[in-house]
This record gives sequence, structure tokens and C-alpha cells, in this order.
Amino acid sequence: MNWWQVTCGVAVILSLEACATYYQSNQTFNQQFETGDLEKALLTLQGQSHEARGKKEFLYFVNKGLVLSLLGRYEESNEFLERAYLFGEDYRKNYLNEAAAYLTNPTITQYRGEDHEHLFVLYYKALNFAKMGKTDEALVECRRLNIRAQQLADRYSSPKKFQRDAFVHTLMGILYETDRDHNNAFIAYRQAVEIYEQDYEPLFQQSMPEQLKLDVLRTATLNGFEDEVAFYKEKFNLPDYSFTPPVHGELIFFWHNGLAPIKTEWGVTFIITRRDNMAYITNAELGLTFPFSLDGYSDEDKQGLSSLEFFRVAFPRYLERPTFFRGATLHHQGEAYHLQLLENVNKIAFKGLEQRMGLEFSKALIRVALKKAAEYQVRKEDKMLGSILSAINTATERADTRNWQTLPHSIYYSRLPLGEGKNTVSLTLDGMQGEVVHQFVYEGRPGQILFHTFASLESRFPAY
Repeated sequence: MNWWQVTCGVAVILSLEACATYYQSNQTFNQQFETGDLEKALLTLQGQSHEARGKKEFLYFVNKGLVLSLLGRYEESNEFLERAYLFGEDYRKNYLNEAAAYLTNPTITQYRGEDHEHLFVLYYKALNFAKMGKTDEALVECRRLNIRAQQLADRYSSPKKFQRDAFVHTLMGILYETDRDHNNAFIAYRQAVEIYEQDYEPLFQQSMPEQLKLDVLRTATLNGFEDEVAFYKEKFNLPDYSFTPPVHGELIFFWHNGLAPIKTEWGVTFIITRRDNMAYITNAELGLTFPFSLDGYSDEDKQGLSSLEFFRVAFPRYLERPTFFRGATLHHQGEAYHLQLLENVNKIAFKGLEQRMGLEFSKALIRVALKKAAEYQVRKEDKMLGSILSAINTATERADTRNWQTLPHSIYYSRLPLGEGKNTVSLTLDGMQGEVVHQFVYEGRPGQILFHTFASLESRFPAY
């Protein structure tokens, strides 16, 4: 059996698989999750436990960890999230699958996980620990999170890369305060301010939350840093700021609004031309040109390559799922506390894919070039088989549309003081069809900081 017959056999098998995106192939789970039927969504995941040992291992762990967290089963949630974290730490490429991907498509490889997805594994772990009152464990996860963010940033050389996470430092500051470590809390908040100003504003057009300004001033005051208090009062234009410690504890309220973008496929048509000893793969509309050296090819092969005029290449592409709710406000004891944007997960996902699109283009073009070379070799021996292989190559030209689709679109927060005893707090969501109100009851206790997360799973359909 010739090598191209093996290639044909593998390609035929793969071409018989459904061409649905990852989102479409998980329609049952997605519908259950998006409608808030979390118990059924969990049962669906449990019925897919074989994926814990397959090419979607990471996605199985994170989806199960997130659903369990939303159900309040924090210990179980952290077990699966830790397995997702260790997957990222221990990930090793399967070079046989990587090679096969160049003859078919990248879905044959194990899903590694996007950079920001690995960060949010640790965010959810930290939040789970915080809700259980395990502050030390939550801080460990924040430190791991910060280290992971630095490791991921080292992959890219662009000066406009996403390399520091302001949200992480804000969360660290909150947790240090919970541990009454006001000095480290101030340092974390100050770093968050710097990252919002230097990174988030130019990259995502996102300013720091107003609450963060108060957090910096409060911890500077608690530390007795008079110069820093004066500096930040002037910087934030808050000359009248003063701090009165809460008597009966505080509530930190996180709002997860909407759902993260989904990946789909983006087909791009290229033209190939040959000049001298080079082949040029070009798409004029996108202004893209990729040169390939023809050194090592015979004259006959070069003539064959010159006839490859047009071909389609599949790339991954994000589609935003616009949020259903435009904003939210907490009401307590006659005061209104607006939920403020901490992290736009949607924009971070888009930025991450943008940072590695050069690599995606290169890999996809090499994949198509190898397929075309195989077609040419087969056609020399049998034109009919060459035509069949060409059809199979077209059918198997797919992008990898896998991603962690149960993450929120955006994360907001607010901080409010509690009164003695039972406190009724109302959450008002500003939706597309009017306001929606939820009520929660918290017990106020001196020196306590409570954590609460509310997830709005509603979203609007992406514009395909």
C-alpha cells in the first residue's frame, strides 16, 4: 500500500464525520446550560465521561468544574478544575497526531486550551475557595494564576500583547483584605490600577472600575500611607474621600454576565503564483502573502505546483454572543451600588486568537500545501484517484472550533457594607425587555467579607 493510499484511507474516515462546529455538536448540553437547567447539563456531561480521556479532555474538565461551581458544589468543582490545571501543566504534544493534522485538519489533535481559558481555571478555583471561607487556599490559586499569566505572555513578542491581567490583581487585593493583609492588598490594587491604565485602556478600551479607586485609597489609609493617599486623591480627583470601616462586615458581589464567544470556521480563498524558485500564496483582499521556497523540487513538480491557482483554507474565528443584560445595580438600605466592569472575557478571547493568527495562517497553509502535493503525486499515477483525493481534501479542510464556551462574556463587581443581622439585597438587571429583579439575604457579622456570584446565562445569538 502506497503512502498516498494510507492518506486517502485516513481522509475518507474523517470526511465521514459531521462538519458541525464544536458548539453545534454539543447542542443538548449547550441548550440545557444556557436555559439554566444545570442539573440536566451535569447529567449530560456525566454521560460524556469518556471525553475525560480523549481529545476534549480539557473541555470536559472545565465544563464540569464550572457547572458544579454554579450548583454550589465547590469542593467537587475544584477537583475537576485542578485536573484541568494539571492538564495544562503536563501537556505534551502528540507528534503523530500533529503530523496527521497536516494531512487532514487540526481537530484530530488533543485540544490544548486557549491562553485565557487556562487563566480562568484558576479564577474559578480561587472563587470557590473564597466562597468556602478558605482564604489561604484562594490566595494560592491567585498566585498560580499570576505565574501562569506571565508564562503565557512570554510566548508573544508583540508590544501590544495581552500579558498582564488587572482582574487577577484586583481579586488578589480583595483576598488579601479578607486575610487582613492590608499591605499586600494595597500592592495588588496598585498593580491593578497600573495594568488598567497601561494595558487595558489601549488594548480593550476599558477603564478601571470606580470601585478599584476606592479600594486603593482605603488600603492606603489602613496602612497609614499618607503620601499615597494624597497622591491617589489627586490622581482620581477624589479630594473629599474619607474612609469609615464597616461595622458588620461587607459583601463582594460578582456578576457573570452573558456567555463567552463561540468559535466558528472562516474560509479564505488564496491564489498561488510561481516566480523564479519561489511560490507565493496570496490573498489580496486581506493583504496576505506567504512565500515558499521551491528548492528541492524537480522541474516536473515545479510545473505541477504552478498549476495550483486557487484553493480554500479554513481558519478558526470567534463570534461574539452579545449580552442580553446591559447593566446591573444592587440596592441595599436605600443605597444603590452599580456593578462595574472588571474583565471583558469576550475581548480577551478575541485578542488571544489575534495574537496567534500568524501561526494559524502558517499551519493552515502548510496543511493545504501538503494536501495539494499529495494530490499532484496521485494524479501522476491515476487521475481518477487524484480527483477523489482532491474531493476528500476539500471535505476534510476544517478549522478547530473547540473552545470553553460556558465562560461568561464579562465579569462585574461591587462592594457594599452590611448591617447587623439579616440583610436583604436586591439585584436589578437592565435587560432587553425591561428590568429583572432578584433578592438575596446575607448575615452581617463584624470583620467578615462575604463572596457571592450571580451568573446571567442569557445571551443573544451571534451575527453569523
